Amino acid sequence: MDATLRQAIEQAVKQEPFCRHLGMELVHLETGHSVIEADYRPELMDNLFSRAHGGALFALIDEAFETVAQSEGTVTVALNVNVTYIASPEPGVRLRAEAREISATRKTANYEIRVTAGDQLLATCQALAYRTGKPLPFLP
Repeated sequence: MDATLRQAIEQAVKQEPFCRHLGMELVHLETGHSVIEADYRPELMDNLFSRAHGGALFALIDEAFETVAQSEGTVTVALNVNVTYIASPEPGVRLRAEAREISATRKTANYEIRVTAGDQLLATCQALAYRTGKPLPFLP
């Protein structure tokens, strides 16, 4: 992956308000692969049952999807996202969303995303993206 592209995506993630609010960090990025991590903070991420809100797990999925999809170097947007929730994490654990490109054409790409806490699988996702061909607006 081009170093300029990697640095531009890393900087964009650091400046993204939603990402900062939930404490999400881009810990790995290469073409077709990204990893987002965040600590599970019940005061921010719990639902009415005092368990992790599905939206909190989806936020990690979406950030991993966003970063891996842009690793090709052009604006890529979501067409479809299918999530299966498997388990709820315990408070204080480190959440990890890992996204991998499965296949790609000139216009679309498919990704598999897994959310884990240590060895525990929390959610899986299949995502389809559309590659617009437009340059990323935050590239120098």
